[in-house]
Amino acid sequence: MSSLSVRFLSSPLSSSTSARPRTRLAATQAVEPVAGEVDVSRLEARVEEREGYWVLKEKFREGINPQEKVKLQREPMKLFMEGGIEELAKVSLEEIEKAKVTKDDIDVRLKWLGLFHRRKHQYGRFMMRLKLPNGVTTSTQTRYLASVIRKYGKDGCADVTTRQNWQIRGVVLPDVPEILKGLAEVGLTSLQSGMDNVRNPVGNPLAGVDPHEIVDTRPYNNLLSHFITANSYGNPDVTNLPRKWNVCVVGSHDLFEHPHINDLAYMPAIKDGRFGFNLLVGGFFSPKRCAEAIPLDAWVSADDVIPVCKAILEAYRDLGNRGNRQKTRMMWLIDELGVEGFRSEVVKRMPQQELERAAPEDLIQKHWERREYLGVHPQKQEGFSFVGLHIPVGRVQADDMDELSHLADTYGSGELRLTVEQNIIIPNIENSKLEALLRKPLLKDRFSPEPLLLMKGLVACTGNQFCGQAIIETKARALKVTKEVHRQVAVTRPVRMHWTGCPNSCGQVQVADIGFMGCMARDENGKPCEGVDVFLGGRIGSTHTWEIYTRRVFLARTWCQ
Repeated sequence: MSSLSVRFLSSPLSSSTSARPRTRLAATQAVEPVAGEVDVSRLEARVEEREGYWVLKEKFREGINPQEKVKLQREPMKLFMEGGIEELAKVSLEEIEKAKVTKDDIDVRLKWLGLFHRRKHQYGRFMMRLKLPNGVTTSTQTRYLASVIRKYGKDGCADVTTRQNWQIRGVVLPDVPEILKGLAEVGLTSLQSGMDNVRNPVGNPLAGVDPHEIVDTRPYNNLLSHFITANSYGNPDVTNLPRKWNVCVVGSHDLFEHPHINDLAYMPAIKDGRFGFNLLVGGFFSPKRCAEAIPLDAWVSADDVIPVCKAILEAYRDLGNRGNRQKTRMMWLIDELGVEGFRSEVVKRMPQQELERAAPEDLIQKHWERREYLGVHPQKQEGFSFVGLHIPVGRVQADDMDELSHLADTYGSGELRLTVEQNIIIPNIENSKLEALLRKPLLKDRFSPEPLLLMKGLVACTGNQFCGQAIIETKARALKVTKEVHRQVAVTRPVRMHWTGCPNSCGQVQVADIGFMGCMARDENGKPCEGVDVFLGGRIGSTHTWEIYTRRVFLARTWCQ
């Protein structure tokens, strides 16, 4: 293989950069309807409970999307709660493919168990997504996950995700029942981590050790995760949502949690001398729309974190649209009802049908300079430090996971923290052990505490190596491009570059300094080739501003020449 050659080809529209089409995209705000616009009949719940599960009423089934039809045909949670996975795992793929209902089981319903069939690029193999509230995991848990992926050879690997989570790859269906048992034994679950469920609760990755934290987010995210999954037994009250739903609890001025892109964000705030949270609602990304979370004008005490989450989820479950999947995220419902209309539906579902108005201000400092967590930093506990390790595009192998676990045990407290930038933090290291840790080969060769400036903020989704929806390969390409840019360009501060393989934006390109979204384009000879849409100037923070610009450019079909 010869030297790397990365080329962004000129647009055939014009040789002038200024002549290329440029579209300004901004995070949208919900529009409050005029009073009385929402008909009372619109507020009838569209679902009803039947035999312990929530089902769409027959009168609301016209025009529903294909995913809703799959849920109606067979309740997905029965695969877990009624032992369906044990039976399915005994059936060969050839037999499964013969009937639509079982084919839908492996392609759709198993996502309720966190299992995603990679039909397009890894037929017969699954990605398994875990629940890891606040991104906190143990060496024992990490070693178990390593043991799972090791048996799958080149097909097995793991990724740190943009929701502080683990995803493991290469899983085959016959192994799933035993893997689920193993997860339970080490205190993990994959339940309700995909499709129309609540995703992993995100919090401050430095919670509990952060000298500047406002509140330790770990207890709240643990409570949220336990509620959402009913302590890993399955909670059908919140498994038939119209679409996926994200939640975070903010614990620091840095907004490491990215609250403005969550469906529900708890912002710490004091009201009348009481600690609690102001609420933001409705943030999300999709191929057609990016919406910034907006204030619900609501404050809850620390004791009401779960009741208000339950009320908001029930309002969304009961009233959300189930037609066009591009218009089923919660912000579309907020648009339709108006903020006050949506708020009133939440109030109806609160235990006492009461919800206080927001505190005048939250506790987030508005002009806080986001801190760096990579490298060595002192903890609030005297004599201890945490070390942030750069995990290139979040990809790890089984041996890496074992070595990280060993380092956490030997130099820390046996704990690892995952971050939304796909990196890992080892906390609770005695200062006397820092020098020995930093000399370890893994930190020298693979997971540096002091990566190149351009590498620090590099994020990449799975890409088409494993994901059937991705248009381009992302992880290897992101690393190659970044290394080449570093060779040619000198920078004085980190530049956050995010890669995502398709418009679903799992790589969150809209919040990057420079974002690359996979697409198909035409090269300089007019032939189809892999391309990207380039996004510039995205930010999320205490002084966040979404001023996202995009223009179509072209990606060389051959990267190594």
